[in-house]
This record gives sequence, structure tokens and C-alpha cells, in this order.
Amino acid sequence: MQLPKIFLQAGRDEALRRYHPWVFSGAVSRYEGHLIDGDVVEVYDKKGNYLATGHYHDGSIAVRVFSFEQIVPDVQYWTGKLTKIRQFREAIIAPVPGRPTDCYRLVHGEGDGCSGLIIDYYNGVAVFQAHSIGMHRERHLIAEALQNVYGKELLAVYDKSHETVPDLYGQTVTNGYLIGSVETPHEVHENGQSFWVDWVTGQKTGFFLDQRDNRQLLARYAQGKRVLNAFCYSGGFSVYALGAGATLVHSVDVSQKAIDLTNRNIALNVGKQSDLYGPAERHEAISEDVMTYLKAHSGEYDIVVLDPPAYAKNISARHRAVQGYKRLNIEGFKRVAKGGILFTFSCSQVVDRELFYNTVVAAAIEAGRQVRVLHHLSQPADHPVSLFHPEGGYLKGLVLWVE
Repeated sequence: MQLPKIFLQAGRDEALRRYHPWVFSGAVSRYEGHLIDGDVVEVYDKKGNYLATGHYHDGSIAVRVFSFEQIVPDVQYWTGKLTKIRQFREAIIAPVPGRPTDCYRLVHGEGDGCSGLIIDYYNGVAVFQAHSIGMHRERHLIAEALQNVYGKELLAVYDKSHETVPDLYGQTVTNGYLIGSVETPHEVHENGQSFWVDWVTGQKTGFFLDQRDNRQLLARYAQGKRVLNAFCYSGGFSVYALGAGATLVHSVDVSQKAIDLTNRNIALNVGKQSDLYGPAERHEAISEDVMTYLKAHSGEYDIVVLDPPAYAKNISARHRAVQGYKRLNIEGFKRVAKGGILFTFSCSQVVDRELFYNTVVAAAIEAGRQVRVLHHLSQPADHPVSLFHPEGGYLKGLVLWVE
């Protein structure tokens, strides 16, 4: 199989030799063959030595690499690659007796050597999400490979790429099933907790899998506590807090749809584990803008969770995002009772860990609170970050003891 070739300028191959998965357009010397967006290409150095294989795009990132070995990108290749990735997941997501987990991120882009691809697995359903044209063009091969990897365990593959591929191409993309069909919402289990997931109408792929470890950490502190879960979405932190014995949980989100889903998830767990969750009256879900709620309600909580959506999608929005995080955390600190705990997060990739930390410091100073750091948080192991692609580390969080 003869693939188009891209040759790099002299001295511009160092990043690829260090396994960074992006080739920037400024490093390209010449193209061999007619290329259209999404084509599979091979990358060579100035002297004609093979370096990598990836997807071409006419933009600042000219190639997104998915192999550093010469391969034939057919269903056999993808089956082998996904088999190894699944084995990696089975090695890092250790089963806990009596507390099943059947939902996880199977493919995390560059962290799994699949630049431009996300696949989340929800109790038999794989939700495919391409972030590049090339990966979207591979969708049928990858869906077939998933069948080979999971066999009868796989009920369906759903393509949810319309919102994530480049805009013009996205106008030609319709979300839908590539294989099978499963009614939503679909029940999944995480550390023994139960959730309804709707990948058709929900945010992202349907559930925020990247907070699994952090939800479990919250449960360690929640017994006998009053908890505020701000930006609750489907109520993940709320479910864990109630299951751990919190005396009161308030879930706040501006979206009524999110509030409805939170209430359904609470009811699902109360119905299954009434001995743990007790009366549903311990929980109240409130549809209101979080900042409005924080400013309008003077009550204090023993634990406050601030898990907002990304405030900055690109570098130009970073300053505004930092100011937003500062204002949010000032109000969050005001709602934490003396001797309480604040869980605060940022999923904005362009706001790095140091900048987020300094922003929270500034908020604590302005709020006049004495604060100690208990934990530095990140994304779980099924959202791995390549050592050679630190840009893949987007989630950062702090657990703070507030006096």
C-alpha cells in the first residue's frame, strides 16, 4: 500500500524522534502526492528516513501521528492497536470486589498513540469521538476493530463527532450508530455507584469519566458532612457523597436538564442501596447559575466542590479564564465552613497547573481564609498523558483545608 509522503526540513525532525505526535506545518519541506484533509501519510526526514505515519490536515498541525512504525492502516492494524490499549486498561483499572466499574475511557488521544481520537466505553457501548478529519474517516475500520476486540461484549458503537471535528467538515457529519443500537439513557457502574448515561443528548460523550478517582476521594471525607456540588452536571460527586453518608447534599447547575439527570441518578442509587443512601430528602438539586447561587446564599458547607466547564478553549481566552476562576474560588471559599474542605478544579488545557494554583492562592488571599493543601489532583489512569506530549494533561485540581 503506497501512502503519500511528507518530507521535513533539515533539523526539524527532533520532536518526532522524541515521539511528540504532532508535525507542525512550518517544519514541512515538501509533499509528495496529492493530499486532502484526513489522508494517511508517511513522514520522512530530509534524507528520506522514515519517521512516522499519521493523518494530514491543511492547518498549523499538518500531521497527527498514530504510529512511529511503518504499518498498513487497515482493520488488522486497528484491531492490534486497540487490543493492546484494552489490555492496558485492564491492567490499570483494578477491579474492587463488590464495587464494579464497567465504564472507562478506552482511548485517550495522544496518550494512547491515537492523536485525534477519543473512545469512551459504557457497559457494552463504545462512544467514538473524532477530533480530526483523519480519525473520523477511519470510523468504520475502528468500529469493526472494536467488534474484534470486544466480541459479544460490544452491544453498539456510537459516533459522536459532529461537535468535535473541524467546523466545515462537521457540517457533513451526523451523529449516529456505526454498529448496533442501545436505548438511552443506559445504566453504567463506577466503583459500585450507578449512573444513567445518555451519549446522544448528553455533554461530551455522556459522562465525565475523568473525575472517577476524585469522586472516590471525596467519599473519604463526606461522612456526616454538608456538601455543595457546584456545576453538578449528572450528579457524580453528589452520588458519592450521599453513598458515603453525607448528611446534606445540594447539587447546583444552571441546566435544568442536568438537574433532572442528577435527580434520576440519586433515585437510582437510593432505590438500589437504601441502606447506604437513606432518605432522598438529604439531597436537593437546584437549577441556578452557580455564581448567582454562591452570592445569594449565605449558608456554609463542610465540603464545597467547584468543577466548572472549561473557561478557556484557546490561549487568547486565558486571561479572562483566570479572572473567572479567581472570582469563582473567592465565592467558593466564602461558603466553606471553618475547618471545611474545598475541592476546586480546572479542565482548561491552556491554564496550566502552576497558573491555576496561583489563581486559587490569589482567591484565598482576597477571601481572607487560611488554607492548607491536602491533595493535588489530576485525571485518572485511563486518561493517560504521554511523557512526550504534556499537552495531554488538562485536568488539574486542589483539595484544600480551609480555616
